[in-house]
Amino acid sequence: MNSSRQPQAYIFDYGGTLDTGGRHWGRVIWQAWQEAGVPVGEEQFRQAYVAAERRMAAEPLIQPDYTFRQTLDVKLRLELTSVGADAYRPQVLESLYAQTVRHTQHSREVLSALAANSPLVLVSNFYGNLSAVLREFRLDGLFRSVVESAVVGLRKPDPRIFLKGVESLGLLPAQVAVVGDSISNDILPARQAGCLAVWLRGQQWTDAPVDESAPHRIINDLEELLPPPSPPQGRDV
Repeated sequence: MNSSRQPQAYIFDYGGTLDTGGRHWGRVIWQAWQEAGVPVGEEQFRQAYVAAERRMAAEPLIQPDYTFRQTLDVKLRLELTSVGADAYRPQVLESLYAQTVRHTQHSREVLSALAANSPLVLVSNFYGNLSAVLREFRLDGLFRSVVESAVVGLRKPDPRIFLKGVESLGLLPAQVAVVGDSISNDILPARQAGCLAVWLRGQQWTDAPVDESAPHRIINDLEELLPPPSPPQGRDV
């Protein structure tokens, strides 16, 4: 992203961007299953993961006041019950929640510094309880607005959900950078909306190659969004 296209504001994705450091949640959960010794193969896990996601999107299983811990517990119950391994849920839940706390703490530090000079908006495919989750991790108050799929009736990769975020900023799309971990759900629709696109490169759902020419900028850590520190000022002698 050259100097002539520096963003005046940022739109952030939530899941996989602020809470896992760029790793797809499917990958994160599968690793936790492996570490806990859940006796299933990866293909069986993937089927359970996709089925649980679809059910959570279609049914009101998540209440508006549910914390992320409660949301994760529902997700794991659906997945693990479907493969006959719900006894592993407490161990997997504790491991995943501890990881999430660490990642969101890092994200909070970066966002707090970034928000000092640039307004921030959150755009996420979520279950209707994102405000409760943001409070849980002390991310509330950092965003000018929160655009949540379950609330606005639009889901990524529909570029219109990003335009709602742009509208809340009162800027043109070209003045706003979208930061996300997914090429298909964040980067491509952000470009379709006319925004700058910053890809947080991590671990995708599959190992299939992705088009790294799609984003305007690629980062490996959110810290790279912060301006470099000013050089120390010399003293006259």
